Amino acid sequence: MTAAPGRITVDSGASDVRAPAGAVRRFVILSILSVVVMLFAAILLGLPALAVALAAGGLATALIVFTVLFSRGHPHARLGAANAVTLLRLTIVCVLLSMLLAGGGSAAVVIPLSIIALSLDGVDGALARRQKLESRFGAAFDMEVDSAFALVLSILAALGPAGPAALLLGLPRYLFGVAGVALPWLNGPLAPRFSRKVICVIQLIVLIVLQLPFLEAWSALTLVAATVGLLAWSFGLDIVSLFRARARARSDA
Repeated sequence: MTAAPGRITVDSGASDVRAPAGAVRRFVILSILSVVVMLFAAILLGLPALAVALAAGGLATALIVFTVLFSRGHPHARLGAANAVTLLRLTIVCVLLSMLLAGGGSAAVVIPLSIIALSLDGVDGALARRQKLESRFGAAFDMEVDSAFALVLSILAALGPAGPAALLLGLPRYLFGVAGVALPWLNGPLAPRFSRKVICVIQLIVLIVLQLPFLEAWSALTLVAATVGLLAWSFGLDIVSLFRARARARSDA
């Protein structure tokens, strides 16, 4: 629910909007290129074959799912540079995943890659607005890549000074999704909120800082505790908003 900053959710006017075949074809081509780039980068880093294969398999599976969602939720004739940038960010996340599967990575590699991925997070949204190619798919794609990014970074951080406590920064989005299965009203739409975007950025910055091997344990745990507090506040606001919307809907009914 800490929605990724930058991308705007746009109602296309239909629950199932078919993307033009040309746009889908370009998305598939870029997806294949994404896997190739991820494999090349992981091999260049000298990572074990098994770790590389597992990460590449995860990336390929995710891209198949995203291709289906793209074909159903991208109403524009053009692919859009924003989606290409988000694909690049997903590729970087899977390179980090391959390092994680290999037993962890050097901070000298993890931190620069993470900074690039975080920096690009603001680029895709700006491109979507500039090209007027915003879509519900783009917003969801952006958010899911951010969520995967946070989860991978949190597990990497758990190997460092913060210890298992770092996982608290990567799991909230997925725990909220599980809660939504039991309480469907939690899946309702939320109005944009600037503080949600800011907290998402803070969350990712803290996770990058936690990759520093020389960070003292007390400093790392303090950063985790402060960020968990911000996440709890943000999620709490969203839960209250969704609960009130459910109450209003019942009252209207």
